[in-house]
This record gives sequence, C-alpha cells and structure tokens, in this order.
Amino acid sequence: MSMKNAIKNRAACAYSSSARALFGLKLGAATLLLAGCSALPSPPARPVLYDFGPGATVAAPADARSALAPQAMRAPLALAEIEAPGVPDGSNAVLYRLAYSGAQQLRPYSQARWSQPPAQLVQQRLREELGHTRPILQSDDGAALSRNSAQGGKLPLVLRGELEEFSQIFTSPTQSTGTVRLRATLVDLTPTGESLLGQRVFIVQQPARTADAEGGVAALAEASTQVASELAAWVDQTGR
Repeated sequence: MSMKNAIKNRAACAYSSSARALFGLKLGAATLLLAGCSALPSPPARPVLYDFGPGATVAAPADARSALAPQAMRAPLALAEIEAPGVPDGSNAVLYRLAYSGAQQLRPYSQARWSQPPAQLVQQRLREELGHTRPILQSDDGAALSRNSAQGGKLPLVLRGELEEFSQIFTSPTQSTGTVRLRATLVDLTPTGESLLGQRVFIVQQPARTADAEGGVAALAEASTQVASELAAWVDQTGR
C-alpha cells in the first residue's frame, strides 16, 4: 500500500469514528430530551361544575295560569336578591364541614364548583316554587311595582332571604347530609312604608348518598327544593 493510500484510509477511519461519536451524542441528547418531556407535570384537572339540575323540562299548558285566576292566583310577590352571609364572598366552591373534627371550619372541595354562587341557585329554586301560584317580581324592579300599583293592584309582598348555611356536613367519614338554613323575612309594602308580616328560619337536612362532592351536591339540591316548598307554603298562609 502506498503512503498516499494509507493516509486516505486513516482519514476515512477518523471521519467514520467522528461521525459515530457525533451520532451517539445526538441520540443521547434526544433521549434525554424525551425523558425530560415525559417527566413534565400533566396539566391540572379542571374542576367539575354542578348546579341543581335542569329543573322543569316540560312547559306548563298555556292556559294553566289563567285557569288559576282570579280566585286561586295569588297576589304578586317581589323576591329580593338572596344574601349569603354564611357563604364566603365570591365563592362558588362546594363546601363541607367535619362535625367530628373542627366543625367550625368550612372546607372547599378542590375539584368541585357550583356553576353560580349558591345564593343565586337557591333564589332560582325559590322563584320556580313560588311562581306556581303567583306572579314573581324582582324587588328592585321599580317599573314593575309601579305598573302593578297603577293598574289598581295592591303593592306586592316582598320576600327577603339570608342563606346562613349551605354545606355538606359529615357526622363521620362515611355519613353526611346536605344542610340548608335560610332566614326568610316577609313584608307588606304600604304607601307609608313596610309592614312586617313574619320571619322564619327554615332548616332542612338531606342525607348524602355518597361521601363525596357528588353526593353532597345532590343532597344540597334536594334540601334546597324542600326549603323552597316549605317557604312557599308559609308565604301562602298570609292569604294574599
């Protein structure tokens, strides 16, 4: 072999070794990159949104309201916005208490949220229940109140509510109830001001089928429906 060919062979071998080394470095880097990617944390799961369910899914007959008037249809009622002193401001979290360990502490489920503030959900349920036998107005709708008065009707009753408790209360790790406590105040509007007709605290507890957020949500929805039914019956006792 000539000196020239020997030099060429050595150069080729050196190039081949360098190429293999470079390829190995690239492969190793790619492996490390893939390993790093697989070690990245997965995005957090989005909280599940809950409400009280779809409500009525079949419309009432068109003449249902007229069938009640004028004897059975009661006077209009103005439903004020429900206040929620027992729920943290701006919170849509599904809340629970451990009655057997720190009952004074409200705890939120990390992956469960109400679709609206609880006070709005309760108000919607009250409106549905009360609306079965009477027109429901908004207490801040001055135009509607004035129109009702101008048409010869009396000023409506006004119902105010305070949601004092709205949580799932665990009496043991496996037993819990959806608890709703609502303070209702009923007043009569007169030309000279308001006249108190009554005030009552409604407390309803419904057992949760499961010891988790889903069970608590269902129990709270059932308890809210029962509160709305009892409150509507109480309002109807005024005879108006």
